Amino acid sequence: MKIESTAFKDSKLIPQGYTCDGENINPPLLISDVPENAKSLVLIVDDPDAPAGTWVHWTVWNIDPEITEISENSVPSGAMEGVTDAGKPGYAGPCPPSGTHRYFFKLFALDTTLDLSSSVRAGDIGKEMEASILAEAQLVGLYRRQ
Repeated sequence: MKIESTAFKDSKLIPQGYTCDGENINPPLLISDVPENAKSLVLIVDDPDAPAGTWVHWTVWNIDPEITEISENSVPSGAMEGVTDAGKPGYAGPCPPSGTHRYFFKLFALDTTLDLSSSVRAGDIGKEMEASILAEAQLVGLYRRQ
């Protein structure tokens, strides 16, 4: 399974428009090679370099496994978004206090769908999907505030 973006390459800089210094919208993401028996996909975007520990920027689950693209500034139809560490659902773009941070766009293919409330956090999603993961992929973007 693969996750890529037309906006940035793996381990390269995320353009400013997708951060708190720009429009703060999610970048376009391309998904391929999803296992045939997948029932849903989960996307978790986090920053392990945050001063207080890993900071969650976006969670989306019950993404249709047939999807090949998550367009810029959108959530796939039928998918659910959870609460980020910014305290609300939706995408919260990179906004590091200092230095260059890494942003992991982690994609999981599951053999089930998740029955979760939109108030759940990434840790709860992780526990709920743990035994159902068929495949994983990740894309890493970097960002440093000017």
